Amino acid sequence: MKVAVIDINGKNTGRKVELSEAVFGVEPNDHAIYLDVKQHLANKRQGTHKAKERADIVGSTRKIKKQKGTGTARAGSIKSPLFRGGGRAFGPRPRDYSFKLNKGLKKLARQSALSVKAKEENIIVIEKFDFETPKTKEFTNVLKALSLDDKKALFVLDGSNKNVYLSSRNLKRATVINSSELNTYGVLNAGKVIISEACLEEIESNFSK
Repeated sequence: MKVAVIDINGKNTGRKVELSEAVFGVEPNDHAIYLDVKQHLANKRQGTHKAKERADIVGSTRKIKKQKGTGTARAGSIKSPLFRGGGRAFGPRPRDYSFKLNKGLKKLARQSALSVKAKEENIIVIEKFDFETPKTKEFTNVLKALSLDDKKALFVLDGSNKNVYLSSRNLKRATVINSSELNTYGVLNAGKVIISEACLEEIESNFSK
């Protein structure tokens, strides 16, 4: 699959690059995508939720009324979940939500995600670029030139674009990462994936079989 290379002004450079079929042309595996996205979201959860159960409540431990003869249910502690101010029954406890996936499955999921975007023609290959100083306005101009100002855009650039990264931090719809941070969720969550020509070979090397 050949894709035209464009510059930051949205103009065609007259050159084309070949996207590897091993990365951008595989048959998408929906289950692999589901598992990789599930792991990504699970790993982002802090898992610090906690509710007070009866053992955590500060209060009297005396029996609040006699066992029989009251005409109501037996009650042995004011900390019971049945009473206001009592502990919560089966409340959430701190836990780790992360789980393991095999490297082969994660690679397949990334291949599938990139292939979906390539099939939808939502992958753009751009010339290498950088800014002299971090300026959000300059990055906004790039988005407008690429007709991406109203879409979610994922820029996958090589590791030397620090000023570009800093220029994009205040923009909700634009995300800048390097090729080593590329993940299934990020690719699928973006409307357009813009890949730097400089790191295209590295992506194909990382995710090819």
